[in-house]
Amino acid sequence: QVQLVESGGGLVEAGGSLRLSCAASGRTFSSASMGWFRQAPGLEREFVAAISWNAGRTTYADSVKGRFTISRDNAKNTVYLQMDSLKPEDTAVYYCAARYTSFTPGRYPHEYNYWGQGTQVTVSS
Repeated sequence: QVQLVESGGGLVEAGGSLRLSCAASGRTFSSASMGWFRQAPGLEREFVAAISWNAGRTTYADSVKGRFTISRDNAKNTVYLQMDSLKPEDTAVYYCAARYTSFTPGRYPHEYNYWGQGTQVTVSS
């Protein structure tokens, strides 16, 4: 089993920044590609960003490209999501996910094996 615990969410004004963290335990973290997804009320869970096992590849949703940065520290078993220039439409619960079936970053929820409990991000206008 893998446990994923997100932190770093909160309330921020539009144009501000937040840094989310996701701490993993239970399996070899460096064997997993990692992803961030988000879900706003009434909407489906959507892809935000993902990173390969060794950080050699990253991929982003068009809506966050140039504003968000995903990174990982395998020594700390942690993946990060730096969010800059936040907009009200970024408001959602943000989830991290681990994918052990491939070293490459996936863009779809069904590609991931484990999920965190989520952290709320609210951006005020």
